[in-house]
Amino acid sequence: MSYGTRLATLMARRLGRECVYTPSARLALYLALRRWCRPGARVLMSPVNDDVILFVVLAAGLRPVHAPVSVWDGNIDPAAVPETTWRSVDAVLTTNLYGMPDRMTELRRRCDELGIPLFEDAAHAIGTHVDGRPIGTFGEAAAFSLSKHVAARAGGFLAVEDARTRRELELLRDDLLVPGRIGADLSATLRPLARSAVRSLRLVRPVWRTMQRLGLLERDGFRMPLHAPMLTASAKAAPGLAAYEPWIRVDLHDYRTRHGALVRGPLALRLARIDGDLTRRRAGVTLLSGTTWASPALRDRTAHDQIHALFRVPLLVHDRDTLLDRLVSHGVVCGYVYDPPLDDYAGAEFVEPSPDPAAARWFAAHVLPADPLLARTVTAALTKEQTTAAHPPTGGAVDA
Repeated sequence: MSYGTRLATLMARRLGRECVYTPSARLALYLALRRWCRPGARVLMSPVNDDVILFVVLAAGLRPVHAPVSVWDGNIDPAAVPETTWRSVDAVLTTNLYGMPDRMTELRRRCDELGIPLFEDAAHAIGTHVDGRPIGTFGEAAAFSLSKHVAARAGGFLAVEDARTRRELELLRDDLLVPGRIGADLSATLRPLARSAVRSLRLVRPVWRTMQRLGLLERDGFRMPLHAPMLTASAKAAPGLAAYEPWIRVDLHDYRTRHGALVRGPLALRLARIDGDLTRRRAGVTLLSGTTWASPALRDRTAHDQIHALFRVPLLVHDRDTLLDRLVSHGVVCGYVYDPPLDDYAGAEFVEPSPDPAAARWFAAHVLPADPLLARTVTAALTKEQTTAAHPPTGGAVDA
């Protein structure tokens, strides 16, 4: 039996697709990029994304090409991508940022016209559907993360169309896994329990402040240090993970560790209970979408009964950075802020910048990703802080 078969089978039943279990979504995405893209290929992607994803693309030996995005949700705006760019790219990578779906029908159509693969980063979108079809079933491959929706510190999937491709990817995965260690298994098992205890005992503020003071957080800001000279040197070893470990392993050092039953057993139980988690998320999304800070894209979908079980709810606020620090005093720690956009962060040496970066810059600077499971706490805190909603300076139509 292949590694992680039980977990992969559970996920395959949800999606109706073949699934490969991986220790993390970042490893799953790397497998897809290596399987379908030749070194040097150009991948169209949103600049509003985790920097780890940028480094995964670079580690696969590929050139990130950043697309214009919607000012309301940070996902690729296909209509704003120049035709010259469409004709120059070899693949498309979605984001489904915070669980808000990319424009999947249009992206699938363009990829079919161009004869290029579509990859879905579905780490935030395990409960998102488009026209009744789950995210993860539109592309050649889709990467999922268990840590985002079942409070785990490990586990991911790569969903693909057929069993032959699955078996091929399982062999590639096995070549990339590193041997497990009991210490890594214990850490992956105990961290979710510790996080839950901190929240239930209302210790979020003192624990977070202590971690900041002791330098225990791997990121001082929203982005990790780029270390451009070292990154330039690493390109000589691409495609390959080893040279890019300093970037790809940030926040998840065992991202390709072969975890044992101590980790995978609880993951199976958590995955079996995921529908309850998704139901609670939808309730939180409904509450937050009715606030003045909700993205118009979110309000529009909710008004049309498209209530997604979002990983985070995109709220658009003024003075976001100050507000993030203030929210810690209310017991709310908001992560997953992707500012500045990746093309501003990395520069033209490592990526092809967006031809129209204004929307990405505005969205990245104003979005506050709110946990829907803490919807009432977040709403009360924002109200107490007298938070004002932000609107793009030029207006702009909401494109669903």
